[in-house]
Amino acid sequence: MPTAVRPAGPVVHPRDGRPAPAWAVRVAHLIPLAVLPSGLWRIALVAGVPIGAYEHGAPVRTHGWESVYVVSLTVVSEALALLALGLVRPWGEVFPRWLPLLGGRRVPPSFAVTVATAGAVGVTLVWAYAARNMLVRDLVVDGDGLGFSPAGFALLLACYAPLLLWGPLLLAVTLAYHRRRCRD
Repeated sequence: MPTAVRPAGPVVHPRDGRPAPAWAVRVAHLIPLAVLPSGLWRIALVAGVPIGAYEHGAPVRTHGWESVYVVSLTVVSEALALLALGLVRPWGEVFPRWLPLLGGRRVPPSFAVTVATAGAVGVTLVWAYAARNMLVRDLVVDGDGLGFSPAGFALLLACYAPLLLWGPLLLAVTLAYHRRRCRD
């Protein structure tokens, strides 16, 4: 009597096929756009563009590893923001084939929801704390010699204020993902 032979390799679980709500898709696309202005501000700082930031009376300049850090922070922030798209796209339901041990397997919805929720709470706390410090400490004249012209401070606020949306928007998209992927 012949026995069934199971093919080698990971078992591929098809995606569940339920599309994300249109509002969640729009919000997921909005998240990287909310993170972009702060990244552009940091890139302008590294590039030496006059942004109204001063240290001990001279325009702020970054050098060497500090510049690498600032650019890396920008790239990592934008990459993390782009991961929100995985909550509304098929590539967020199945691990990429190139991942060892996990490639081609279905992303456990509880894993995605837990990671996304932790990320949403984390960025909400970080940026709320940063915004509080900016406004309470009034960065226009700071004790360590860092300061901003009025226009520079307005530019800083305009570029960093959208980051306050990152966490709540990610939480909303995560809730839509949970409703879509974790229902019976």
